[in-house]
Amino acid sequence: MSALITGLFLVNFMIALTIIFLERKNPSATLAWIMILFLVPVAGIIFYFLLSQNIARQRIFRLSKFEEAVISASLNEQIESIKDGEMIFTNPEAKKWQDMIRLHQTYGNAFFTQDNKIMILTDGKHKFDCLLQDIKNATKTINVMYFIVKNDAVGRMLLEALTEKALQGIEVRLLLDAMGSRQISPKILEAFKRAGGKHAYFFPPKFKYLNMKLNYRNHRKLVVIDDEIGYLGGFNVGNEYLGKVKKIGYWRDTHLRLLGSCVQDMNARFILDWRFASKETLVLSQAYYNAPTHAGTTGIQIVSSGPDSSREEVKQGYLKMISSAKKNIYIQTPYFVPDSSILECLKTAVLSGVDVRIMIPCKPDHMFVYWATYSYIGILLDVGAKIYIYDNGFLHAKTLCVDGEVASIGSANFDIRSFRLNFEANAFIYDAAEVYKLEAIFESDMAQSHELTRQLYRRRSLQIKFKESVSRLLSDLL
Repeated sequence: MSALITGLFLVNFMIALTIIFLERKNPSATLAWIMILFLVPVAGIIFYFLLSQNIARQRIFRLSKFEEAVISASLNEQIESIKDGEMIFTNPEAKKWQDMIRLHQTYGNAFFTQDNKIMILTDGKHKFDCLLQDIKNATKTINVMYFIVKNDAVGRMLLEALTEKALQGIEVRLLLDAMGSRQISPKILEAFKRAGGKHAYFFPPKFKYLNMKLNYRNHRKLVVIDDEIGYLGGFNVGNEYLGKVKKIGYWRDTHLRLLGSCVQDMNARFILDWRFASKETLVLSQAYYNAPTHAGTTGIQIVSSGPDSSREEVKQGYLKMISSAKKNIYIQTPYFVPDSSILECLKTAVLSGVDVRIMIPCKPDHMFVYWATYSYIGILLDVGAKIYIYDNGFLHAKTLCVDGEVASIGSANFDIRSFRLNFEANAFIYDAAEVYKLEAIFESDMAQSHELTRQLYRRRSLQIKFKESVSRLLSDLL
């Protein structure tokens, strides 16, 4: 027994040295891992191999020298056009938020387009009906990427629709996250493949049925149809997302149906992910072959982030919006586990007189994350933020609205997992009319929520306080 304990200690010690000197995680994550390794040594080793692989130094989405040169030249031309006052903005919000546009251009390599039109989708059935109709009407290409597709009635409905289009000779590509969509095995895709459809899994397990990468998942939910219609947001594909699972109830989410030049940038994102997962040789410029559909006047930037980079591009956009707020900040998120920079920024906004409102779900789907959320919510309650608990089912929307002028909608939650550990994609929107709609949706959701006051929060039990404390210690790993 003593030899076993000594062996466990040595293994944990070597893992700890690996985390400190080779993986070079941020200090809080490093301390959290060391705590787990030495408090629960057996579980700590298992958790490490499931959760802790570091891919920050890997170049996953490689660009050719030609692609890098073309993208850099185009971005620099756009940056200089705005800087020199040559760009004509289609709405005043984009002009006012030029500094944030510049941030995403220089830090996130995100083009700014302003000929877009969006439809905001908050109901799963409505979103799925729209998507299936657009798939049915497709004439050229369908590119689909989801974190979760379930092997249930809704998931099979999507696969059948894609199979039918592949049989018609439409070029159909389906990219699934190997962990989130583990129910969709290659066997289930046999009919789709026979029809001519192409599929790939993001980070598939090296050993069948044993996926050792719980982190670094492709959390994006993105569809591009005929290079003209795009879908981006929080909905996955399964029965629960249409409110068909009694335990969860109504599923409240936010998704976008997009038209305009931003769809080309979404397609470029898909191509990069597809090239990595499928190894198929696609030219990135293929996303820009067709002339874009000039559909409206909404300014949009498609911003991606992921653990292959330490930049945390989506989070930087959140920080810029929050720090620039003068009047109000509306946040809807299922998981609120911010890092210190986001938390301090929100506290500063509240203390500066900004109306900060945060809406979270009334029920957990990940227990530790739920109690960590309550821990951080308590900090903001103490400085005067308004917190709302959505009671009409499960809230999964990921939206941020600021001053009635700009908004962000996509796959990224307000948590460390989305900032550092998962691959995400968000649309940053510059259009007062569309942000007004999003604020109206938030206020409508308030009518189906109850406010968590400071007094109510302070009356929580010792058991809940214990859960919060433990969960918060694990924040960097959740």
